[in-house]
Amino acid sequence: MKTLPPLPAVALAMLSIQGGAVFAKMLFPQVGPSGATALRVGLGFLLLLALFRPNLRALSRADWRAIVPYGAALGIMNLVFYQALSRLPLGLAVTLEFVGPLGVALFLSRRALDFVWVGLAALGIALIAPHSANTASSVDPLGVALALLAGAFWAAYILLGGVVGRRVPGVTGVTAGLLVASVISVPIGVAHAGAALVSMPVLAAGLGVAALSAALPFSLEMSALRQLPARTFGIMMSVEPAFGALSGLIFLGEHLTITQWLAMLCVIVASAGVQLTQRRAERPLLA
Repeated sequence: MKTLPPLPAVALAMLSIQGGAVFAKMLFPQVGPSGATALRVGLGFLLLLALFRPNLRALSRADWRAIVPYGAALGIMNLVFYQALSRLPLGLAVTLEFVGPLGVALFLSRRALDFVWVGLAALGIALIAPHSANTASSVDPLGVALALLAGAFWAAYILLGGVVGRRVPGVTGVTAGLLVASVISVPIGVAHAGAALVSMPVLAAGLGVAALSAALPFSLEMSALRQLPARTFGIMMSVEPAFGALSGLIFLGEHLTITQWLAMLCVIVASAGVQLTQRRAERPLLA
């Protein structure tokens, strides 16, 4: 089977992830953010288990000691992000959450030039942050806080994922992490949504969310990473907030102000700048 070229594969992966977020947000009226999280994580785990058949029984206790915090960060990150998404337009939620991996790259790089990227990212956050409840550009302050918290858990997920990746390479560690995330998120989703989660229309939509958010982008990204330098991959991923904003505009009718688009551009340029100016000897962190 012929593989997709790497650049289209990365673009399609980003579109897939944001498409999954769009479908998830459409499910909020039926099952709420917690129910949508349960469907995404739980069905995502089952999809990866069925498609890649990883041998979870072969994992040692030491492996699970690394996987459990990684999976917990993944589960909480999704729960918090979907709560933010219920209060913010998709593009803004993705932009604010993206501060997490950007912060990891900046913290571990520690070069003088990085202060420029820190300042640019901070400007982007300041432009998004709510200023007055009476202005058209105001956003939910709790939504902003939740999106930034999701970004913090994304940062933890990256750092903990590095530990897991060194111990359990390939899809096995990711699938095991999703199992842990399911143990956390599914009971919360069931408690909030109840029987609505098992209705056929909701399950079908949830399967679409899981496929778009987990199975498809994971496969595409793994294919791209085998062909692309990690730096190039990281620079391409920097435009993901724009994909989120466009998906929100086209499918959810979420219009952003010029200031909010400018804020998003600041974060995108800061993220791409970190990758572009990274020394070749340094290990890329957003790939």
